[in-house]
Amino acid sequence: MNGPAMNTSIEEIDFHGTPALKLNGPRSNSAVVSLLGGQLLSWITTDGRERLFLSEKALFDGSVPIRGGMPICFPQFADSGPLPKHGLLRTRQWEVIARRCGDDYVLVTLAVGDDETSRSIWPHPFNADITIMLEADRLDVEFGVDNSGSVPFSFTGALHTYLRLVQVEDAAVEGGYGFMFVDKVSGEGPKKDTRTQILIESETDLVYQDVSRPFLLKAGNHSLGLQAEGFPDVVIWNPWVEGCARLGDMAPDGWKRMICIEAAATEPVVVAAGESWSGRQSLVPL
Repeated sequence: MNGPAMNTSIEEIDFHGTPALKLNGPRSNSAVVSLLGGQLLSWITTDGRERLFLSEKALFDGSVPIRGGMPICFPQFADSGPLPKHGLLRTRQWEVIARRCGDDYVLVTLAVGDDETSRSIWPHPFNADITIMLEADRLDVEFGVDNSGSVPFSFTGALHTYLRLVQVEDAAVEGGYGFMFVDKVSGEGPKKDTRTQILIESETDLVYQDVSRPFLLKAGNHSLGLQAEGFPDVVIWNPWVEGCARLGDMAPDGWKRMICIEAAATEPVVVAAGESWSGRQSLVPL
């Protein structure tokens, strides 16, 4: 006798011309992950709201990384080293290695490894994977990397999470109080944050170090709780007017509708030969 049909599923879809998977989760929520970049591009919660920002001018042909969603930065975060900005994975094609559905969750894992091109830039063998699990009341994204070589390597990285807003000036971020942070716009820090709320009123690029509790995005019906595990840092970024104008794949007013709150490792993480590392970001609608 057949049991009750599950209310979750995974579909192979075409998303703006690039192969992707659509995760249909419990209580009518959904997520879309692209095989290009292994990148989460959409997360619609049970209230029908899109929670991730995706630029209307984003390109999906692999010529540049897709602007928005949750890009994976590895093995270099930002421009803090000799490698291409944000590393080597954002324009690579990833492979689906696992997919599972249950009554109350849906999960996929994508993977990518080193190749001749990556080794010509960064000479280390590695295997990386991203696991996305969608439940009714949360989204968990876990990034892992294995050192498959014979010598240690170090990396910096992040889950570069673009969150969708109605109006960034009406949003506030809580959770930084008491932590040391660096202001990359002004060049100040590290210094201890004494603010109970972070307001976005100009170009913002803050790196909070050794974070040990969740952050809270207060943004009306787009409010979220964000918890990182494994990643020691949290980055808060908005390019504002001038910074947005320098981005060819962002509309001039795109900065108004987004904020990045990123689980990050901005100082080098060492992975011994034959060992592995993983970090996670969990997002909970409020």
